[in-house]
Amino acid sequence: MDDYKESDFGRVLKVAGPLVVAENISGVKMYELVKVGWDRLLGEIIKLEEDTASIQCYEDTSGLTVGDPVLRTKEPLSVELGPGILSNIFDGIQRPLETIAKDVKSIFVPKGVELPSLDHKKQWEFHPSKDLKVGGLISGGDVIGRCFENNLFEEHRILIPPLAKGKITYVASEGNYTVREKILEVEFNNKKYEYSMSHFWPVRNPRPFAEKLPGEVPLLTGQRVLDALFPSVLGGTCAIPGAFGCGKTCISQAISKYSNTSVIVYVGCGERGNEMAEVLNEFPELTIKYKGKEENIMQRTCLVANTSNMPVAAREASIYTGITLAEYFRDMGYNVSMMADSTTRWAEALREISGRLGEMPSQQGYPAYMPSKLAQFYERAGRVKCYGSPDREGSVTIVGAVSPPGGDFSDPVTIATLNITQVFWGLDKKLAQRKHFPSVNWNQSFSNYAGILEKYFNGFDPQFSDLKGKFKKILQEEEELNDIVQLVGRDSLSDDQKLVMEVAKIIREDFLQQNAFSEYDFNCPLYKTIGMMKCTISFYDCARKAIVESSGESKISWNLISNQLKNEMYQLTQLKFEMPNQPREDLEKKFADLISTIEKKFRGLTK
Repeated sequence: MDDYKESDFGRVLKVAGPLVVAENISGVKMYELVKVGWDRLLGEIIKLEEDTASIQCYEDTSGLTVGDPVLRTKEPLSVELGPGILSNIFDGIQRPLETIAKDVKSIFVPKGVELPSLDHKKQWEFHPSKDLKVGGLISGGDVIGRCFENNLFEEHRILIPPLAKGKITYVASEGNYTVREKILEVEFNNKKYEYSMSHFWPVRNPRPFAEKLPGEVPLLTGQRVLDALFPSVLGGTCAIPGAFGCGKTCISQAISKYSNTSVIVYVGCGERGNEMAEVLNEFPELTIKYKGKEENIMQRTCLVANTSNMPVAAREASIYTGITLAEYFRDMGYNVSMMADSTTRWAEALREISGRLGEMPSQQGYPAYMPSKLAQFYERAGRVKCYGSPDREGSVTIVGAVSPPGGDFSDPVTIATLNITQVFWGLDKKLAQRKHFPSVNWNQSFSNYAGILEKYFNGFDPQFSDLKGKFKKILQEEEELNDIVQLVGRDSLSDDQKLVMEVAKIIREDFLQQNAFSEYDFNCPLYKTIGMMKCTISFYDCARKAIVESSGESKISWNLISNQLKNEMYQLTQLKFEMPNQPREDLEKKFADLISTIEKKFRGLTK
């Protein structure tokens, strides 16, 4: 520490868990990064008062003593953005965990470890943009070249930092460079600035964009209940609240594996270590068919792991690290999904620090500013027109899991999340106990994007809106009829009510239920989902028409229909077993054949 001036240092005055108070440190800024103690523990300034500063420390503070030095870095907490982010695993402050494990040969991250976030030795094949010439002008966010990252994410576009601009004085020729080697030199106001393939960006500052655009394309998850009944858009905000064991992590992982986005940023925020270990074990084994070849899904994924046994303050930073990485890929013109699992544990980190600062608590001890912090995070989602040239569009979709204690949706974090997000996938403990997964409660959940997406879905299939409306109506009628059945029994129902109960049972057990660990149901393409809906509604419409329009001696009862069409009803329950990777034409033909068989059988009944 001999290279620094005395004014760059403060002294530790007090240590209280992750909170360190430093004195004699005037001149520092809010959210400035500091290094605390002789081990140079990373910390961030969160409160200033006269010449003292309160620091949230991102590492274990045991062993710190009063009088230890606190070194100013004069920089905010930033992440390094460039080639090499994908297929990597970072902690909450973008330290590469795999590299640390190899270097220190320990299962624990040592105190004060300082390693570059990206590999500074690895070379990447850089191809400069064709319109980049010496003497030309350049501005923030411009794409200055590209490099090949991996087989699944082929084109990593190299961006100039959003605030850069000037006249080009040097462009590197095509060739291999490390992420820190100079590839561009720009002159502005008689000063020269050098740029490499990577740059740094403060995590708490949203990256700028030219214009926010409305969402028009759905986030296709491969989960029937979500795609058909409660869809989100690319650039949307989704909340998955549910009690322990309801399957929040399974839904987050299923979206990570099979959604229609180019990049996945998965943030395990305060998650149990075994859940992150499961992600690490499963993702490298999963493949996706791309250009006729099976490619490892990890190649489009970046993991930010901050497990529950890691320092609590770093949990707060992990969410911002994840969203900044997601915004970087959005600025290249890609669609990105960010999974935050779970925001409740992030809010608990806020509560811990707030308590240490002695702030006035709000509901259940959470700080009064928790809802606004949560809103600032979710506001960074969206579909945008990117900054710089060439023109491109990108999106960040945020899926936030919420873990209310005991599944109590009146929890402050759940209420604050529901006030912000546009899609609510509420998980039901009773459904989970019945082993009905995904345990999304179809009577509680909602999507505010349904109207916006009607145009897309009806373009895909003109009948979609009608099918979806009938599905929801049948499920709602069943909920009302269940009360009658419990009071006076099933025999008291009329034939058309018995039909509703039976079709609702097929919808619940053979459409909404989906086994993510099976070969036939791990993923359900949209055309298979719509085909299954068409077959079920065709049966329902034909049966209802037959019951309502028949009378007298030729009256058609539900018992007659269930006896005569037993085989067709069985076939409806077997539709989910159709393999999702078979050709679309073959699958649609099977659905069409079943519909024509059902209609033919009903014509025979009514003659």
